[in-house]
Amino acid sequence: MPTDSPRPTPTTWRTRLRESWRGRPARRPPPPEGTLATPPGFEGVRFVADDRDLTRFLGDRPDLTPSPGGPPPKVLALSGGGAGGAFGAGALVGLSRAGRRPVYDTVTGVSTGALIAPFAFVGSDWDARLEAAFTDGYAAQVFALSAARPWGSFYPDHALRALVTRYVDAALVTRVAQRHAEGGRLFVATANLDAQTTSIWDIGAIAQTGGQAALDLVTNILVASSSLPGVFPPQLIDVGADGHAYQELHIDGGAITPMFVVPETLIWRRPAGWTGAGVEVYALVNTTLAPGGGRTAMHAVPILMRSFELMLRSSYRGALRTVAAFCQLNGFSLRVGSLPPNVVGGSLLRFDQTTMRTLFDHGAKASAEGTLWRDPWA
Repeated sequence: MPTDSPRPTPTTWRTRLRESWRGRPARRPPPPEGTLATPPGFEGVRFVADDRDLTRFLGDRPDLTPSPGGPPPKVLALSGGGAGGAFGAGALVGLSRAGRRPVYDTVTGVSTGALIAPFAFVGSDWDARLEAAFTDGYAAQVFALSAARPWGSFYPDHALRALVTRYVDAALVTRVAQRHAEGGRLFVATANLDAQTTSIWDIGAIAQTGGQAALDLVTNILVASSSLPGVFPPQLIDVGADGHAYQELHIDGGAITPMFVVPETLIWRRPAGWTGAGVEVYALVNTTLAPGGGRTAMHAVPILMRSFELMLRSSYRGALRTVAAFCQLNGFSLRVGSLPPNVVGGSLLRFDQTTMRTLFDHGAKASAEGTLWRDPWA
């Protein structure tokens, strides 16, 4: 009669952890503090704190500047939320089907919102791919429990990268570059783990550079922005300064910035010529903002998951208050959409196809019924 395998010892787990990183090249050091480093060949594609120009985010072409009788500029801010991104994807596709989806002049994205953002930016012609990315079941295959591992990170690096590269290709990046040339702006946030700061990347400017290098950098940024700590491994981004090569370690942008319209350092600045200009801001939150009731099981995993969801909801509410304060300061209108409370399957890490289709359909239904957006001050 076969005997049970012995329990892994702590030494065994340490060995497995070392083996999970074995074969990876040793990383180069991060840039020295205060060094303005950029990816090689991509100058000016990342916001830095001393860049005080708000028009970079709200539009810097004359035909985007508000004018009497002209359409108000529109900004779409997409939050994180893991599998809840299916709700945001459904909301955008539903707006297209209902004929209510505008052309957004600026789109910002964090975490799962970063994966939605390029499709929101390029418009309704890409809705079929956006829907497939969140409902065709590929995510369920990539993030199945059988693919998980209990060391290093819950899922390996190639899992999330495979999902991104399946839907973000050269054709999409080329269209992003075209929209950037037309005056649109697309920004994605990552968290620089070395510097413990937010990096806000100008994806359109990167796309305009063209070629495989641009596609690779866009891919790396989207993967990094979605790399939830502990669930996915952090991402190394090559940068350089003064002839020296460095590497920065980046994780999920939501670790610092769950949602943004402009960088935090610019929140209290009034853009010259824009105050009261009728800018329309739409904040789409890919999770529920309301507290979730129910009994928590007295086990480590349920306690960890409930605590994590509580922390995320609190951070999203805080980020939304910051966005609201910015809009109120400048006389911009604000509309908020979020996942309704108590939606079945509204968990951050439930990537099964049935759950994601349910979330997608909730978003599409809210758009079809005209109930997606609400006035936070009403």
